[in-house]
Amino acid sequence: MHTPRVGMVGGGQLARMSAAPAAALGINFRVLATEPDESAAQVVADVAIGRHDDADAVLGFAVGCDVVTFDHEHVPTAILEEVLARGIDVRPGPHALHFAQDKVAMRERLSAAGLPCPIWSVIATAEDVDAFVEQTGYPFIIKTSRGGYDGKGVWVVRDRAQAVELIASPLAPGAVWLAEELINFTQEISAQIARSPSGQSVAYPVVRTVQKDGICSEVIAPCPGLSDDRAMQAQAIALQIAAELDVVGMLAVEMFDTGTEFFINELAMRPHNSGHWSIDGANTSQFENHLRAVLDLPLGSPLMQAPYAVMVNILGGDVGDLYSAYRHIYARDPGLKVHLYGKEVKPGRKVGHVTAVGSDLEDLLTRAHHAADYFSGAIDE
Repeated sequence: MHTPRVGMVGGGQLARMSAAPAAALGINFRVLATEPDESAAQVVADVAIGRHDDADAVLGFAVGCDVVTFDHEHVPTAILEEVLARGIDVRPGPHALHFAQDKVAMRERLSAAGLPCPIWSVIATAEDVDAFVEQTGYPFIIKTSRGGYDGKGVWVVRDRAQAVELIASPLAPGAVWLAEELINFTQEISAQIARSPSGQSVAYPVVRTVQKDGICSEVIAPCPGLSDDRAMQAQAIALQIAAELDVVGMLAVEMFDTGTEFFINELAMRPHNSGHWSIDGANTSQFENHLRAVLDLPLGSPLMQAPYAVMVNILGGDVGDLYSAYRHIYARDPGLKVHLYGKEVKPGRKVGHVTAVGSDLEDLLTRAHHAADYFSGAIDE
């Protein structure tokens, strides 16, 4: 019997959290990490060391894999084309991944498909800024078209001088400046789907995400107060994007909700922070369904196991030895689930998350935030 090998490029927490479902599925799981002490490298048996942008490292890593996938979108598409040329499947493929790597390409394709996007434009000069402001006014958003995460590479621009100064600063190779309308939203949501090469798709409950300083603080599944009709509308947008771009694996579509309309913000073609709740709160986690999808196995049920699931990120703070917090956290609240990523604690860095599942939303939020605050050192009891 042939047991397939899945290679995941990237050794971060997403690869780490993929290891357990890979073991449960009985498949071989290989990780390409940049350092031997990276998050996933600590728990995965088959680890190669190398950079995602080093063609020799990626091609050598891919040898023996049945399929290559990712815990981030930063592998150059030219390298992935070489992997495909050697007869190894890449999922999602470079033709799809391109739209998660380049925000301008994403905006062009989604706008052409009639999907709801903010007003946007590529800008390079002061005159471009003036022309864009005629449509949107101040303030508006400026982003780098490539790179950027957790609020990095994104600025709220409030006047012409700030905009002109910003676009005069250097950019990463291949990047341009992207201007976007500042949406007056009531909440941010994420619609996640899994899609297989055979075209089977499943949609997870739409969730509310809360950001602080550009970093996701909490996720509530399902999104409170979102009607069934509007939730299905958001899921339909995600399903249409997956089909339009031929995404294989998990797709997260982050959107702004104005109360009456949705506007697409970002795409992630991999497991995503907004789906971590699914490990403990769904019949099939996003990590298992990502693996099922890239192997073209039938997908698992995304339905919830309780009325609500709450996920709160643990951010690095004053507590360096996170393990030392377990005794208090678990003694106080044995119903919580804690996932630590094995990362060095740094201020503001995502080092783990807490999940609470049940029927009383306010109670779940209180309990999960208490635990996350204790891990960060914000509280000591």
